Amino acid sequence: MLLRIGEAAQLGHRGEREAARLLLTGLWDEIGGERGDPLHRCTLAHAMADVQDDVRQELVWDLRALEAADLLDDERMARAGVALPVAGLYPSLHLNLSECHRKLGDLDRAREHLRLARDMIGALGDDGYGRLIRQGLEEIAEKLR
Repeated sequence: MLLRIGEAAQLGHRGEREAARLLLTGLWDEIGGERGDPLHRCTLAHAMADVQDDVRQELVWDLRALEAADLLDDERMARAGVALPVAGLYPSLHLNLSECHRKLGDLDRAREHLRLARDMIGALGDDGYGRLIRQGLEEIAEKLR
């Protein structure tokens, strides 16, 4: 399932947002929606947020991703073949929530999620993904100044 979610996310990265939304919607139903496996829900919701045109819908999906992450543990991540610990999910999740709140004009919440992301950034390595998230945090911090 994670592979299929990743393939749908790639459609969004290539600019095929509507196709990605449709595919992710079908996968959401397939995994059981809010009752589905938390890893699948977190991954899918995180990807679905990225292909929303309405920031309010983006926020809904980002919150779903965060709620599902709170139900995960490192053992579940390892069983799925995900090398990242659960703690490594939070910087990106909070980064996205910070940006949503910023876009909606709720700067206090945006700053709070930025702070949470920064507090958890140590869970990420100094690799491409870690640098990408750190760069995103700096960009949002600049926008919030």
